Amino acid sequence: MTRLAAGIVWLSVMLLSLPVMAGQLEAILYKDPQCGCCSGYVKHLKAAGISVDVRNADDIYALKPVYGVPEELYSCHTMLIDGYVVEGHAPLTVLGKLLAERPDIAGIALPGMPSGSPGMPGPKDESFNVYGFSSGAAPTVYAVE
Repeated sequence: MTRLAAGIVWLSVMLLSLPVMAGQLEAILYKDPQCGCCSGYVKHLKAAGISVDVRNADDIYALKPVYGVPEELYSCHTMLIDGYVVEGHAPLTVLGKLLAERPDIAGIALPGMPSGSPGMPGPKDESFNVYGFSSGAAPTVYAVE
């Protein structure tokens, strides 16, 4: 089996298993009360069957250091799910990979607010580098979507 075919099989399994995993998943998502794209991301998560407790934070950037998110990875919202921190508009496939593999990291981040990412308008015009991060270590690319 070629690497591409193996990758497609793995991705298919992850996409099919995410709703099953999601039935048991609850997330807390902190967002700015005025941010519309965060609401779009919440809709995306709920459509996958993930229960989301949305908490408005007047100073979202004060929360990010509390959860160990490196400043260079900041986005518009911060989510806690199944023992991990997820910063920004991380694709469900990468979230599924994180929850299936359970790496020894604090969380993942898709920095900024890239066009075409879940909850963001516009076309996806580039690959998304999703970074893994932990306290005391430099962020590294966890997945490319």
